[in-house]
Amino acid sequence: MKTWILVSLTTLVLVRAVPAAENQPAVTDNINLARPTNTVRITPELLTLLSEELRTNHPAVHALEWRAQSTAANVHSVRTWEDPMVTLGGMGARQMMRAEDGDLIYGVEQKLPLFGKPQAMRKMAEADAEMQKSKIDVRFQTLRRDLAKTVVRAGLADRAVVLGYEDVAWLETLVNSVEAGYRNGTATLSELIQAQNERARRLNQLRTDESQVVHEHVGINRLMNRSSTYQWPRFELPAVATAVLFNTRLVELAFNAEPKLRVMKRELAAAEASVESARRARLPEVTVGAQGRTYSRNGDFRSAEVMVGFSLPWGNRAKYDADIRREKAKVTATEYDIEDERKALTEELHQVTFMIDNARREALLFRDDIIPRSRTALEAAHSAWLSGKGMLRDVIEARRMLTEAELMYARAISEQYQAMSELVLCCGLADFESLQMIGVKEEGNPQP
Repeated sequence: MKTWILVSLTTLVLVRAVPAAENQPAVTDNINLARPTNTVRITPELLTLLSEELRTNHPAVHALEWRAQSTAANVHSVRTWEDPMVTLGGMGARQMMRAEDGDLIYGVEQKLPLFGKPQAMRKMAEADAEMQKSKIDVRFQTLRRDLAKTVVRAGLADRAVVLGYEDVAWLETLVNSVEAGYRNGTATLSELIQAQNERARRLNQLRTDESQVVHEHVGINRLMNRSSTYQWPRFELPAVATAVLFNTRLVELAFNAEPKLRVMKRELAAAEASVESARRARLPEVTVGAQGRTYSRNGDFRSAEVMVGFSLPWGNRAKYDADIRREKAKVTATEYDIEDERKALTEELHQVTFMIDNARREALLFRDDIIPRSRTALEAAHSAWLSGKGMLRDVIEARRMLTEAELMYARAISEQYQAMSELVLCCGLADFESLQMIGVKEEGNPQP
Protein backbone atom coordinates (compact mmCIF):
# COMPACT_ATOMS: atom_id res chain seq x y z
CA MET A 1 0.00 0.00 0.00
CA LYS A 2 2.72 2.40 1.01
CA THR A 3 5.77 0.50 -0.15
CA TRP A 4 8.09 3.47 0.17
CA ILE A 5 6.99 3.98 3.77
CA LEU A 6 7.63 0.31 4.59
CA VAL A 7 11.12 0.51 3.09
CA SER A 8 11.93 3.72 4.94
CA LEU A 9 10.72 2.35 8.26
CA THR A 10 12.82 -0.78 7.80
CA THR A 11 15.83 1.47 7.27
CA LEU A 12 14.76 3.49 10.30
CA VAL A 13 14.76 0.42 12.56
CA LEU A 14 18.21 -0.59 11.33
CA VAL A 15 19.55 2.92 11.96
CA ARG A 16 18.06 2.90 15.48
CA ALA A 17 19.78 -0.41 16.26
CA VAL A 18 23.29 0.75 15.24
CA PRO A 19 25.30 2.84 17.76
CA ALA A 20 25.26 6.56 17.08
CA ALA A 21 29.04 6.80 16.86
CA GLU A 22 28.94 4.63 13.73
CA ASN A 23 25.87 6.28 12.15
CA GLN A 24 26.29 9.99 12.58
CA PRO A 25 24.02 11.73 10.09
CA ALA A 26 25.45 13.36 7.02
CA VAL A 27 24.61 16.83 8.26
CA THR A 28 27.02 19.73 7.97
CA ASP A 29 25.13 22.29 10.07
CA ASN A 30 28.18 22.97 12.26
CA ILE A 31 27.75 19.72 14.18
CA ASN A 32 31.03 18.34 15.51
CA LEU A 33 31.36 15.08 13.59
CA ALA A 34 34.99 14.67 14.66
CA ARG A 35 34.15 13.74 18.27
CA PRO A 36 36.21 10.81 19.55
CA THR A 37 34.57 7.42 19.25
CA ASN A 38 36.55 5.80 22.08
CA THR A 39 34.57 5.50 25.29
CA VAL A 40 35.61 5.16 28.91
CA ARG A 41 33.15 4.04 31.55
CA ILE A 42 32.91 6.00 34.77
CA THR A 43 33.94 3.72 37.64
CA PRO A 44 35.25 4.29 41.18
CA GLU A 45 38.67 3.16 39.97
CA LEU A 46 38.68 5.79 37.20
CA LEU A 47 37.62 8.54 39.60
CA THR A 48 40.34 7.48 42.04
CA LEU A 49 43.01 7.65 39.32
CA LEU A 50 41.83 11.09 38.22
CA SER A 51 41.79 12.23 41.85
CA GLU A 52 45.40 11.24 42.34
CA GLU A 53 46.37 13.28 39.28
CA LEU A 54 44.38 16.19 40.69
CA ARG A 55 46.27 15.91 43.99
CA THR A 56 49.57 16.06 42.07
CA ASN A 57 48.68 18.88 39.69
CA HIS A 58 46.19 21.26 41.28
CA PRO A 59 47.79 24.59 42.32
CA ALA A 60 45.47 25.09 45.30
CA VAL A 61 46.70 21.82 46.82
CA HIS A 62 50.31 22.87 46.18
CA ALA A 63 49.66 26.21 47.90
CA LEU A 64 48.32 24.51 51.02
CA GLU A 65 51.21 22.04 51.03
CA TRP A 66 53.68 24.94 51.06
CA ARG A 67 51.75 26.59 53.87
CA ALA A 68 51.92 23.30 55.77
CA GLN A 69 55.68 23.27 55.25
CA SER A 70 55.79 26.81 56.60
CA THR A 71 53.94 25.86 59.79
CA ALA A 72 56.10 22.74 60.18
CA ALA A 73 59.22 24.92 59.97
CA ASN A 74 57.64 27.21 62.54
CA VAL A 75 57.57 24.30 65.03
CA HIS A 76 61.32 23.87 64.68
CA SER A 77 61.87 27.63 65.00
CA VAL A 78 60.57 27.71 68.58
CA ARG A 79 63.68 28.18 70.74
CA THR A 80 64.17 26.56 74.12
CA TRP A 81 67.17 28.74 74.94
CA GLU A 82 67.09 32.38 73.93
CA ASP A 83 70.23 34.02 72.56
CA PRO A 84 72.58 35.10 75.36
CA MET A 85 73.17 38.82 75.85
CA VAL A 86 76.83 39.93 75.97
CA THR A 87 77.73 43.33 77.50
CA LEU A 88 80.95 45.29 77.14
CA GLY A 89 81.75 48.69 78.60
CA GLY A 90 84.21 50.90 80.44
CA MET A 91 84.43 53.19 83.45
CA GLY A 92 85.61 56.79 83.45
CA ALA A 93 87.29 57.95 86.70
CA ARG A 94 90.61 58.93 88.19
CA GLN A 95 93.47 56.58 87.49
CA MET A 96 93.69 55.46 91.11
CA MET A 97 90.04 54.45 91.17
CA ARG A 98 90.22 52.79 87.75
CA ALA A 99 93.28 50.84 88.80
CA GLU A 100 91.59 49.73 92.01
CA ASP A 101 88.12 48.81 90.66
CA GLY A 102 88.97 48.00 87.04
CA ASP A 103 87.83 50.15 84.15
CA LEU A 104 87.03 47.45 81.59
CA ILE A 105 83.61 45.90 82.26
CA TYR A 106 82.30 42.78 80.45
CA GLY A 107 79.55 40.26 81.11
CA VAL A 108 76.99 37.78 79.76
CA GLU A 109 73.27 37.36 80.54
CA GLN A 110 71.04 34.36 79.70
CA LYS A 111 67.27 33.94 79.99
CA LEU A 112 66.32 30.57 81.56
CA PRO A 113 63.65 28.34 79.92
CA LEU A 114 61.61 27.92 83.11
CA PHE A 115 57.94 27.21 83.86
CA GLY A 116 57.38 25.31 80.57
CA LYS A 117 57.01 28.46 78.46
CA PRO A 118 59.01 27.17 75.43
CA GLN A 119 57.17 23.85 75.59
CA ALA A 120 53.80 25.63 75.57
CA MET A 121 54.80 27.72 72.57
CA ARG A 122 56.06 24.63 70.75
CA LYS A 123 52.81 22.78 71.48
CA MET A 124 50.84 25.72 70.09
CA ALA A 125 52.97 25.72 66.93
CA GLU A 126 52.49 21.94 66.54
CA ALA A 127 48.72 22.31 66.85
CA ASP A 128 48.77 24.99 64.17
CA ALA A 129 50.84 22.71 61.89
CA GLU A 130 48.38 19.85 62.36
CA MET A 131 45.49 22.16 61.55
CA GLN A 132 47.22 23.26 58.34
CA LYS A 133 47.72 19.63 57.32
CA SER A 134 44.01 19.00 57.84
CA LYS A 135 43.22 21.93 55.54
CA ILE A 136 45.12 20.16 52.76
CA ASP A 137 42.82 17.16 53.14
CA VAL A 138 39.71 19.35 53.19
CA ARG A 139 40.76 21.13 50.02
CA PHE A 140 41.71 17.92 48.25
CA GLN A 141 38.49 16.12 49.14
CA THR A 142 36.42 19.14 48.11
CA LEU A 143 38.22 19.28 44.76
CA ARG A 144 37.82 15.51 44.39
CA ARG A 145 34.08 15.88 44.89
CA ASP A 146 33.96 18.67 42.30
CA LEU A 147 35.95 16.52 39.87
CA ALA A 148 33.61 13.56 40.32
CA LYS A 149 30.56 15.75 39.76
CA THR A 150 32.10 17.29 36.65
CA VAL A 151 33.04 13.89 35.19
CA VAL A 152 29.52 12.57 35.85
CA ARG A 153 28.00 15.66 34.26
CA ALA A 154 30.31 15.12 31.29
CA GLY A 155 28.98 11.56 31.08
CA LEU A 156 25.43 12.91 31.05
CA ALA A 157 26.34 15.45 28.36
CA ASP A 158 27.99 12.72 26.27
CA ARG A 159 24.91 10.55 26.62
CA ALA A 160 22.75 13.47 25.48
CA VAL A 161 24.99 13.85 22.41
CA VAL A 162 24.76 10.13 21.61
CA LEU A 163 20.98 10.28 21.88
CA GLY A 164 21.03 13.43 19.78
CA TYR A 165 22.97 11.76 16.97
CA GLU A 166 20.61 8.79 17.06
CA ASP A 167 17.61 11.10 16.95
CA VAL A 168 19.03 13.22 14.12
CA ALA A 169 19.79 10.07 12.14
CA TRP A 170 16.23 8.89 12.70
CA LEU A 171 14.78 12.27 11.69
CA GLU A 172 17.08 12.50 8.65
CA THR A 173 15.71 9.19 7.39
CA LEU A 174 12.17 10.28 8.18
CA VAL A 175 12.55 13.60 6.34
CA ASN A 176 13.99 11.85 3.27
CA SER A 177 11.07 9.42 3.28
CA VAL A 178 8.45 12.13 3.67
CA GLU A 179 10.11 14.19 0.91
CA ALA A 180 9.92 11.19 -1.42
CA GLY A 181 6.29 10.68 -0.46
CA TYR A 182 5.50 14.33 -1.05
CA ARG A 183 6.98 14.12 -4.53
CA ASN A 184 4.90 11.01 -5.18
CA GLY A 185 1.76 12.60 -3.79
CA THR A 186 1.42 10.20 -0.84
CA ALA A 187 2.45 12.73 1.82
CA THR A 188 1.16 16.20 2.56
CA LEU A 189 3.08 19.47 2.71
CA SER A 190 2.09 19.78 6.36
CA GLU A 191 3.77 16.45 7.17
CA LEU A 192 6.91 17.47 5.28
CA ILE A 193 7.17 20.80 7.09
CA GLN A 194 6.53 19.10 10.41
CA ALA A 195 9.33 16.58 9.83
CA GLN A 196 11.74 19.28 8.64
CA ASN A 197 10.96 21.51 11.64
CA GLU A 198 11.54 18.64 14.03
CA ARG A 199 14.89 17.89 12.40
CA ALA A 200 15.93 21.55 12.62
CA ARG A 201 14.93 21.73 16.27
CA ARG A 202 16.86 18.58 17.06
CA LEU A 203 19.95 19.80 15.19
CA ASN A 204 19.93 22.98 17.23
CA GLN A 205 19.61 20.99 20.46
CA LEU A 206 22.49 18.78 19.36
CA ARG A 207 24.69 21.86 18.91
CA THR A 208 23.80 22.89 22.46
CA ASP A 209 24.59 19.40 23.77
CA GLU A 210 27.97 19.40 22.00
CA SER A 211 28.79 22.79 23.55
CA GLN A 212 27.84 21.42 26.97
CA VAL A 213 30.29 18.53 26.50
CA VAL A 214 33.07 20.98 25.63
CA HIS A 215 32.23 23.07 28.70
CA GLU A 216 32.34 20.05 31.03
CA HIS A 217 35.70 19.03 29.56
CA VAL A 218 37.04 22.52 30.20
CA GLY A 219 35.95 22.10 33.82
CA ILE A 220 37.73 18.74 34.09
CA ASN A 221 40.88 20.18 32.54
CA ARG A 222 40.85 23.09 34.99
CA LEU A 223 40.64 20.73 37.96
CA MET A 224 43.34 18.47 36.49
CA ASN A 225 45.49 21.50 35.59
CA ARG A 226 45.60 20.42 31.95
CA SER A 227 45.28 22.50 28.82
CA SER A 228 41.73 23.75 28.34
CA THR A 229 41.77 22.31 24.81
CA TYR A 230 42.60 18.77 25.94
CA GLN A 231 39.91 16.44 24.57
CA TRP A 232 38.71 13.54 26.67
CA PRO A 233 37.07 10.40 25.34
CA ARG A 234 33.35 9.96 25.69
CA PHE A 235 32.39 9.20 29.27
CA GLU A 236 29.83 6.44 29.72
CA LEU A 237 27.61 6.63 32.78
CA PRO A 238 27.68 3.67 35.17
CA ALA A 239 24.70 1.56 36.07
CA VAL A 240 22.18 2.46 38.75
CA ALA A 241 23.74 2.10 42.20
CA THR A 242 22.18 0.39 45.16
CA ALA A 243 20.32 2.34 47.81
CA VAL A 244 22.12 4.06 50.69
CA LEU A 245 19.98 4.37 53.79
CA PHE A 246 20.44 6.94 56.52
CA ASN A 247 21.68 5.22 59.67
CA THR A 248 23.72 5.84 62.81
CA ARG A 249 26.76 4.08 61.32
CA LEU A 250 26.98 6.72 58.59
CA VAL A 251 26.61 9.49 61.17
CA GLU A 252 29.38 8.05 63.35
CA LEU A 253 31.63 7.65 60.31
CA ALA A 254 31.02 11.27 59.35
CA PHE A 255 31.65 12.53 62.90
CA ASN A 256 35.02 10.77 62.97
CA ALA A 257 36.26 11.45 59.43
CA GLU A 258 34.44 14.42 57.85
CA PRO A 259 37.26 16.75 56.68
CA LYS A 260 35.81 20.07 57.82
CA LEU A 261 34.98 18.65 61.24
CA ARG A 262 38.53 17.33 61.57
CA VAL A 263 39.90 20.81 60.86
CA MET A 264 37.62 22.27 63.52
CA LYS A 265 38.90 19.70 66.02
CA ARG A 266 42.45 20.78 65.17
CA GLU A 267 41.39 24.40 65.69
CA LEU A 268 40.07 23.42 69.11
CA ALA A 269 43.40 21.80 69.99
CA ALA A 270 45.25 24.92 68.82
CA ALA A 271 42.95 27.15 70.88
CA GLU A 272 43.50 25.02 73.99
CA ALA A 273 47.28 25.23 73.43
CA SER A 274 46.94 29.02 73.21
CA VAL A 275 45.16 29.05 76.58
CA GLU A 276 48.01 27.13 78.18
CA SER A 277 50.58 29.44 76.60
CA ALA A 278 48.69 32.50 77.90
CA ARG A 279 48.63 31.00 81.40
CA ARG A 280 52.37 30.50 81.42
CA ALA A 281 53.04 33.95 79.97
CA ARG A 282 52.04 35.56 83.30
CA LEU A 283 54.84 33.75 85.14
CA PRO A 284 58.09 35.69 85.70
CA GLU A 285 60.95 35.71 83.24
CA VAL A 286 64.16 34.62 84.98
CA THR A 287 67.65 35.49 83.78
CA VAL A 288 71.15 34.76 85.14
CA GLY A 289 74.29 36.72 84.36
CA ALA A 290 77.96 37.17 85.19
CA GLN A 291 80.08 40.32 85.05
CA GLY A 292 83.82 40.89 85.36
CA ARG A 293 86.12 43.92 85.72
CA THR A 294 89.70 44.30 84.50
CA TYR A 295 92.20 47.15 84.61
CA SER A 296 92.87 48.03 80.99
CA ARG A 297 96.44 49.34 81.49
CA ASN A 298 98.00 46.08 82.72
CA GLY A 299 95.16 43.59 82.17
CA ASP A 300 94.91 42.63 85.85
CA PHE A 301 91.63 41.07 86.89
CA ARG A 302 89.87 43.03 89.62
CA SER A 303 86.42 41.53 90.38
CA ALA A 304 83.60 39.20 89.29
CA GLU A 305 79.84 39.35 89.93
CA VAL A 306 77.04 36.79 89.49
CA MET A 307 73.46 38.06 89.18
CA VAL A 308 69.95 36.64 88.98
CA GLY A 309 67.15 38.76 87.50
CA PHE A 310 63.42 38.24 87.11
CA SER A 311 60.47 40.21 85.82
CA LEU A 312 57.61 41.39 88.01
CA PRO A 313 54.41 40.50 86.09
CA TRP A 314 52.00 41.21 88.95
CA GLY A 315 51.51 44.80 87.93
CA ASN A 316 49.99 43.60 84.62
CA ARG A 317 48.01 40.76 86.16
CA ALA A 318 44.72 42.11 84.78
CA LYS A 319 46.20 42.20 81.28
CA TYR A 320 47.44 38.64 81.52
CA ASP A 321 44.04 37.52 82.81
CA ALA A 322 42.43 39.25 79.83
CA ASP A 323 44.71 37.29 77.51
CA ILE A 324 43.59 34.05 79.16
CA ARG A 325 39.91 35.01 78.92
CA ARG A 326 40.39 35.85 75.23
CA GLU A 327 41.89 32.44 74.46
CA LYS A 328 39.25 30.65 76.54
CA ALA A 329 36.52 32.47 74.61
CA LYS A 330 38.06 31.15 71.37
CA VAL A 331 37.95 27.62 72.79
CA THR A 332 34.28 27.98 73.73
CA ALA A 333 33.41 29.45 70.33
CA THR A 334 35.16 26.57 68.56
CA GLU A 335 33.30 24.03 70.71
CA TYR A 336 29.99 25.60 69.71
CA ASP A 337 31.10 25.60 66.06
CA ILE A 338 31.86 21.87 66.31
CA GLU A 339 28.46 21.21 67.86
CA ASP A 340 26.74 23.19 65.11
CA GLU A 341 28.78 21.39 62.43
CA ARG A 342 27.77 18.01 63.85
CA LYS A 343 24.09 18.89 63.66
CA ALA A 344 24.47 20.35 60.16
CA LEU A 345 26.40 17.26 59.08
CA THR A 346 23.63 14.98 60.33
CA GLU A 347 21.09 16.97 58.32
CA GLU A 348 23.34 16.95 55.25
CA LEU A 349 23.80 13.17 55.47
CA HIS A 350 20.04 12.74 55.65
CA GLN A 351 19.58 14.99 52.62
CA VAL A 352 22.31 13.24 50.61
CA THR A 353 20.93 9.76 51.29
CA PHE A 354 17.46 11.04 50.39
CA MET A 355 18.79 12.43 47.10
CA ILE A 356 20.57 9.16 46.31
CA ASP A 357 17.46 7.11 46.97
CA ASN A 358 15.20 9.52 45.09
CA ALA A 359 17.46 9.51 42.02
CA ARG A 360 17.73 5.72 42.18
CA ARG A 361 13.96 5.25 42.25
CA GLU A 362 13.56 7.68 39.37
CA ALA A 363 16.21 5.87 37.31
CA LEU A 364 14.57 2.49 37.93
CA LEU A 365 11.18 3.95 37.03
CA PHE A 366 12.44 5.15 33.65
CA ARG A 367 14.50 2.01 32.98
CA ASP A 368 11.88 -0.57 33.90
CA ASP A 369 8.58 1.16 33.12
CA ILE A 370 8.60 4.41 31.18
CA ILE A 371 11.22 3.57 28.51
CA PRO A 372 9.71 0.15 27.62
CA ARG A 373 6.23 1.69 27.40
CA SER A 374 7.57 4.56 25.28
CA ARG A 375 9.12 2.07 22.87
CA THR A 376 5.80 0.25 22.66
CA ALA A 377 4.02 3.54 21.99
CA LEU A 378 6.49 4.36 19.20
CA GLU A 379 6.01 0.95 17.58
CA ALA A 380 2.23 1.35 17.79
CA ALA A 381 2.38 4.82 16.24
CA HIS A 382 4.60 3.44 13.44
CA SER A 383 2.17 0.64 12.74
CA ALA A 384 -0.81 3.00 12.73
CA TRP A 385 0.96 5.39 10.38
CA LEU A 386 1.96 2.54 8.05
CA SER A 387 -1.63 1.37 7.80
CA GLY A 388 -2.89 4.89 7.11
CA LYS A 389 -4.77 5.06 10.43
CA GLY A 390 -2.31 7.28 12.25
CA MET A 391 -0.69 10.65 11.87
CA LEU A 392 2.96 11.58 11.42
CA ARG A 393 2.64 13.93 14.38
CA ASP A 394 1.96 10.95 16.64
CA VAL A 395 5.07 9.16 15.38
CA ILE A 396 7.29 12.20 15.98
CA GLU A 397 5.77 12.79 19.41
CA ALA A 398 6.24 9.13 20.38
CA ARG A 399 9.87 9.27 19.25
CA ARG A 400 10.41 12.48 21.21
CA MET A 401 8.85 10.89 24.29
CA LEU A 402 11.21 7.91 24.04
CA THR A 403 14.30 10.09 23.61
CA GLU A 404 13.33 12.29 26.54
CA ALA A 405 12.71 9.22 28.70
CA GLU A 406 16.17 7.86 27.88
CA LEU A 407 17.70 11.25 28.68
CA MET A 408 15.80 11.44 31.98
CA TYR A 409 17.11 7.98 32.86
CA ALA A 410 20.67 9.17 32.26
CA ARG A 411 20.01 12.35 34.23
CA ALA A 412 18.72 10.34 37.20
CA ILE A 413 21.89 8.21 37.21
CA SER A 414 23.97 11.38 37.02
CA GLU A 415 22.13 12.91 39.98
CA GLN A 416 22.57 9.72 41.99
CA TYR A 417 26.33 9.63 41.48
CA GLN A 418 26.72 13.35 42.09
CA ALA A 419 24.94 12.85 45.41
CA MET A 420 27.24 9.92 46.17
CA SER A 421 30.26 12.17 45.61
CA GLU A 422 28.79 14.39 48.34
CA LEU A 423 28.47 11.29 50.52
CA VAL A 424 32.17 10.50 50.00
CA LEU A 425 33.02 14.02 51.21
CA CYS A 426 30.66 13.90 54.21
CA CYS A 427 31.97 10.53 55.39
CA GLY A 428 35.61 11.42 54.74
CA LEU A 429 36.15 8.25 52.71
CA ALA A 430 39.65 7.65 51.37
CA ASP A 431 38.45 7.29 47.76
CA PHE A 432 35.38 6.41 45.71
CA GLU A 433 36.20 2.71 45.90
CA SER A 434 35.54 2.97 49.64
CA LEU A 435 31.83 3.35 48.84
CA GLN A 436 31.68 -0.44 48.80
CA MET A 437 32.59 -0.30 52.49
CA ILE A 438 29.18 1.19 53.23
CA GLY A 439 27.36 -1.15 50.85
CA VAL A 440 27.21 0.94 47.66
CA LYS A 441 27.59 -0.99 44.40
CA GLU A 442 26.14 -1.02 40.90
CA GLU A 443 23.08 -2.96 39.96
CA GLY A 444 21.40 -3.58 36.63
CA ASN A 445 22.58 -2.39 33.23
CA PRO A 446 24.12 1.03 32.48
CA GLN A 447 21.67 1.72 29.67
CA PRO A 448 18.17 0.37 29.05
